[in-house]
Amino acid sequence: MSNNNKDNRRPKNTFNPMWIYAAVGLVLIGFWFFSNSMMTPVKPLDRSTFFDYLSKGYVQNVKLHLEENKVDVYLTKTALESEEFKKIAPQNSNSNMLSAPSPQYSFIVADNANFEKEFEQIKSEKSLNTTFENVAPDAFSKIFWNILIWVLFFALIWYLLFRRMGGAAGGGPGGQIFNIGKSRAKLFDENEKVRVTFKDVAGLEGAKEEVEEIVDFLKNPEKFTKLGGKIPKGALLVGPPGTGKTLLAKAVAGEANVPFFSLSGSDFVEMFVGVGASRVRDLFKNAKDKSPAIIFIDEIDAIGRARGKNNFTGGNDERENTLNQLLTEMDGFGTDTTVIVLAATNRADILDKALMRAGRFDRLIHVDLPELNERKEIFEVHLKPLTLGTDVESEFLAKQTPGFSGADIANVCNEAALVAARKNKTVVEKQDFLDAVDRIIGGLEKKNKLIKPKEKKRIAYHEAGHATVGWLLPHAAPLVKVTIVPRGKSLGAAWYLPEERQITTTEQMLDEIASTMGGRAAEEVVFGDISTGALSDLERVTKQASAMVSIYGLNNTLGNISYYDSSGQNEYGFSKPYSEETAKTIDSEVSKIIEGEYERAKELLRTNRDKLDLLAQKLLEKEVIFREDLVEIFGERIVNEEDAVMEPAGNATSPIDTNPSELIETVITKNSEEAVDKKD
Repeated sequence: MSNNNKDNRRPKNTFNPMWIYAAVGLVLIGFWFFSNSMMTPVKPLDRSTFFDYLSKGYVQNVKLHLEENKVDVYLTKTALESEEFKKIAPQNSNSNMLSAPSPQYSFIVADNANFEKEFEQIKSEKSLNTTFENVAPDAFSKIFWNILIWVLFFALIWYLLFRRMGGAAGGGPGGQIFNIGKSRAKLFDENEKVRVTFKDVAGLEGAKEEVEEIVDFLKNPEKFTKLGGKIPKGALLVGPPGTGKTLLAKAVAGEANVPFFSLSGSDFVEMFVGVGASRVRDLFKNAKDKSPAIIFIDEIDAIGRARGKNNFTGGNDERENTLNQLLTEMDGFGTDTTVIVLAATNRADILDKALMRAGRFDRLIHVDLPELNERKEIFEVHLKPLTLGTDVESEFLAKQTPGFSGADIANVCNEAALVAARKNKTVVEKQDFLDAVDRIIGGLEKKNKLIKPKEKKRIAYHEAGHATVGWLLPHAAPLVKVTIVPRGKSLGAAWYLPEERQITTTEQMLDEIASTMGGRAAEEVVFGDISTGALSDLERVTKQASAMVSIYGLNNTLGNISYYDSSGQNEYGFSKPYSEETAKTIDSEVSKIIEGEYERAKELLRTNRDKLDLLAQKLLEKEVIFREDLVEIFGERIVNEEDAVMEPAGNATSPIDTNPSELIETVITKNSEEAVDKKD
């Protein structure tokens, strides 16, 4: 956006009253400095010299300031013209209409009465015409100037403090404290057109189709209204972080050619009571004035959380008041204007039901993690700015990044460019992208980390155990590579390549649990004891087994029962949806599943101990081994016929793994760093 456009939009004849206050303050300060500069510098004088001058008739006037015990001495004109005082005579010329005559000398006396008595005595003895004047303190002038100084000081504090608060709350410079209830939404119109279009949004074909229809209605409403249709009043974009919800909203702003108000749900929240509801009213008032218009509220769960769920808040909860006002503005009396509300959240399960009903958010648009073809399209968008080598293929990269969101893919491309630049390459090659994926999933490689040979051998057998069990089980995810080079918080890692899967069977989940427990099983089989290095493995299998028993109903003892609450109604509840007896049964069944698969993994490793030793020895020698090394030791992997077409996708269907960061964690089996910390 050019600066010229911004200058043209700025009002020409704006006047800020603060200029008046500033001008008055400058005048007063200038007057004070001018008055001080016009005053003649006064020279000090001792008491005896003063009475000597008085006796000689040099003194014309004496002023005694009673409050300060200070004496001002004014010499006669004849004295000033004499040789003795000629050097101070020009200073007397400063006396004019703007300033009173200045004294030539001044001194402090200890006792006013004694000084005045001695003065009168000399005056009478010498028959002098010198006048004596007692100057009482000017209380009014002093109080006036003190009050004026404090008023100016507090006016400055008010301006600097409350104007900033008002400006922050009111959405821009010049706002006052009274504008705190104004909307903080940023307006995008013809003067600030967004340059993102639907062509810049790769993948998300279903979501794009729905929001494009809203844009079409705003551009050509007769196409829909002639058949009796009505435009949806709201559309809610729901999906994991990084999937492109905000990008879709930007594309709508760029395509719709109508005023677009953008703000976050937290912009309504304030420490003052009633501010949130006031901002909602002001937002919709501005949108109605510019109708047709679109309002986009990002992270709407900040104010849209279900009411009455928090038992610790009173009936005057500020968030609830804000939500009530939002509900009224979206579908209440007087809502016949064309104002469409777009909102985005990754926590739709906690939103209030009244907000989700038809008439407010008519459309619930799911923006899911991209599939293989969608990841390919996203890679093609982010690969355009890069200088690529001939071996880079978007389809290959898409297959290497299952579970990655659009934001993750953008990060991979950027990291690959940084890796290539670090190696002083002229182009970004395929290996740079693979290194970038490893960096994002496992963390930074730590080649200089000191590990004892005994611990390194244990880590090698741990990772070899994962690889061996996973290779021998038909439903486990296919292995990519195994490494014992420390990376991030892990001392070793086994990379798998799970592919998308829509459903998961009991056998597939059990194989995955056994493969995950293969590391600890190898430690017990080889060394006869176990270590703390399997912390992340235990955490993962505990979640998987718990989900099998209490969520998916894959346990024969409990049967076809699920205690999962997809609506989030029990988020603030203190009671469990099952009895204590059932809780004991769940704990028992989860333990049986994990221990059973642990024994199964140990049996596989005992049967193939010679191959396990070969794999661990190769790991110690090379530190990184790939799928080809396992084929050399174990032969070609036997997979299930159903899995030959579509490989297992790990925990892709588990609700525990709805967060993309956790989905990425399922690609890698990490060891806890605690093992080294304990022994060192």
